[in-house]
Amino acid sequence: MKKPFFLILISTLFSFALNGQVTLTIVIKNLESDEGRVLVDFRDGNNKMVKEFTEKIRNKQCTIAISGLKSGKYSFKYFHDKNNNKKLDTYWIGAPKEGFGFSNNAMGKFGPPDFNKTIFELKKDVRIECFPRYIKLYGTSKNS
Repeated sequence: MKKPFFLILISTLFSFALNGQVTLTIVIKNLESDEGRVLVDFRDGNNKMVKEFTEKIRNKQCTIAISGLKSGKYSFKYFHDKNNNKKLDTYWIGAPKEGFGFSNNAMGKFGPPDFNKTIFELKKDVRIECFPRYIKLYGTSKNS
């Protein structure tokens, strides 16, 4: 009699543990090229680093699946590291040369958006599509 009760208890606890974990799939579309990689800085809702991700680009798109997450609030920012130097290259005025973006496709007017605009709540498996922004300065060449 104790064996069936124990098995039911274990399976119930295991299903609760699995239900608390969700998968976030980030799809970054409309990248300028397949050159380089996309780097993602993934954070919790308190702006604390959770993990960094690097992923290849295929057909001007990048997909990153993050599994085993707890339900909660999260945020991320990313950039298209075309030259694989692991840093966001900028023009002399500080504007990014490489494509970049934030969760919720949030954008700031002059600089990054307020962190609160990038926060989203994760309660179940979700797929988020993002569209990077590329800044082209007048009078700059492709090699600038």
